[in-house]
Amino acid sequence: MSLYKLARDNDMETLTDRAKNSDSAAVRRRAAEMLGDVGDPEDDRTVDVLIHLARNDDDDSVRAAGVDALGDLGDGCVERLLAEEFGVDPAAADWAAVRAYAKALQSSVPEFRMAAANALGDLGDSDAVKPLVGGLGDDDPRVRERACYALGQIGDPRPVGKLKQRLDDDHGAVKAAAADALGTIASQPALSALVDLLDDDNPSIRRVAANALGNASSAEPVPMLASALGDEHDTVRRTAVFSIIELLSNAPTKQSHAVRDAVVSELKQADDETVLGPLTEILEEASQARQRRNAVWFLGRVTSDDPPEAVVDALVEALGDDDKMTAQFAATSISNLDGLYVESTLISLLRDDEASTEARAKAAYSLGDVGGSRAKEALDRITDEDVEKEVRKRAFASLSKLGGARQ
Repeated sequence: MSLYKLARDNDMETLTDRAKNSDSAAVRRRAAEMLGDVGDPEDDRTVDVLIHLARNDDDDSVRAAGVDALGDLGDGCVERLLAEEFGVDPAAADWAAVRAYAKALQSSVPEFRMAAANALGDLGDSDAVKPLVGGLGDDDPRVRERACYALGQIGDPRPVGKLKQRLDDDHGAVKAAAADALGTIASQPALSALVDLLDDDNPSIRRVAANALGNASSAEPVPMLASALGDEHDTVRRTAVFSIIELLSNAPTKQSHAVRDAVVSELKQADDETVLGPLTEILEEASQARQRRNAVWFLGRVTSDDPPEAVVDALVEALGDDDKMTAQFAATSISNLDGLYVESTLISLLRDDEASTEARAKAAYSLGDVGGSRAKEALDRITDEDVEKEVRKRAFASLSKLGGARQ
């Protein structure tokens, strides 16, 4: 049975057995990674097997996978490894734990140094910055990578200069981790360093930089991200769209207005797959109202008159958004669309007795802008039914616009 199926079926007993006893290092490594993804930190057997791999496996990639899997499990699992290896008290006060893990960061075994960097990041204590900065110069790139991520977790701006130096690291994973940390710290000097990475030769680094710039507290990086919409790699382009929406959602209103028109121009020039997919995802999945508002607003300005069905579905769904401004933006965006699918989808919402009154009313109103003979028939019928006053009122208004109002 494949490791994937074991993980999917939650067969932890067999998966831990493969991780510990397989003759193949590749299998042990992959099994350890899966245990980190689907394992339970309360399951002692899972944690014990991963600790065994981190301490005893004869393959360094398996030991590293064991360390990272313990970190993925959380709940002090990495700390258990360090407790067993170095006698560190997991219940020690933060200052004492920082001192102990800093000492472990000097271990001759690189996997233990990796674990120490992970543990220092989990603590989130600013006292851990100094030993972690020392880890940035470690001979093992895996340790440097974990030290970068740990400094990002802590978020202290002091090591920005040292992290910027890691942007020239010979190992791409370290460079990416440094970029991620700078984006998380998100101070002005940190973000300035990331802008240059949008021109990096490595598309993975450009994607990381585009993603990290979304953490800025102002709309200042938006023009640079807009230029990334022309990147030759679609993952970079899509990430830039997500970050632009994130920045405009969090930036002060005056700043965001100043760059919206320029961004619309850039988004229109990008291909539909790059722009419409991410905007639709944001609209469907974002938890913040301002993100959804921006996604709806941009969709109404960059999509074609006859857009993909997924865009129509997302906009019509947004008519019932709890945030009234998002719902209104959706209605305005829909009024610019055309096509039978738009009309059919709005008619379906209008007839949906389980939909909210507000959504059905907006559907009725939008049909006055995009509807034809089928819309007239549906609106005419709705005025004879026992529906909410607001829905009937909007239906009459739309029939007037379509030239079908009855006297």
